[in-house]
Amino acid sequence: MWEATYETLYMTSISLFATFILGILLGLLLYLTSRDSLWANKPLNAIIAAYVNITRSIPFIILLILIIPFTKFLVGTMLGPTAALPALIIGAAPFYARMVEIALREIDKGVIEAAQSMGASSSTIIFKVLLPESTPAIISGITVTAIALIGYTAMAGVAGGGGLGTLAYQEGFQRNNSDVMLVATIVILLIVFIIQWIGDFLTYITDKR
Repeated sequence: MWEATYETLYMTSISLFATFILGILLGLLLYLTSRDSLWANKPLNAIIAAYVNITRSIPFIILLILIIPFTKFLVGTMLGPTAALPALIIGAAPFYARMVEIALREIDKGVIEAAQSMGASSSTIIFKVLLPESTPAIISGITVTAIALIGYTAMAGVAGGGGLGTLAYQEGFQRNNSDVMLVATIVILLIVFIIQWIGDFLTYITDKR
C-alpha cells in the first residue's frame, strides 16, 4: 500500500508540474493570439485551439493506448509509473490550458489598456498584469486539474501504470479482495481532500478582492 501510494504521488506530482508549465504557456498563447489581443494571430490561434480541443476531448484510457508507441520510444516501456507520465501530461495540459485562458479573459480589459497606455511592453503586461491578476483563478484551475490527474493515475493503473489504481485492480478486483479496494479508495480520497484544501487556501490568500 505504501509503495502504491508513493507511485501515485510520484505520477501526480511530476505530471502536475509539467502540466502547470505547459498549461500556462498554452493558455497564454490561446489568449494572446486571440482576436483584439496583444499578439492577435488568427491562424496560430486556430492551430493551438485545435490541438487543445482535440487532445482534451480524447478519453484518457484511449489516449493511453494511442500513445503507446510514443511512450515506448520515450521511456523504453509501457509499464510502470514513469511510462504513465507522457499520457498524463498530454491529457491534462490542454485541459488546464483552457482554464488558464478563461482566467485571463476574466481580467478587466481596462487594467490591460492602462498598462499599454503607459508604454508597458508585452512581457511586462504578461508578467506584471496578466499573470498576477489571474493568480487566484490559475491556482483554482490547477487544483481542479490535480484532482483530475488523481483519477487519471487510477485509470493508468488499470493499464499497468502502477500506483493505487494497479493495486486496487490487481490485488482488489482480480483477486476479489474488497478490503484492498476499500483502503486504496480511502487513500485516494484523502489525497484529493488534501489537494483541495491546499488549493482553496492558496486561492484565498492570493485573492485581492
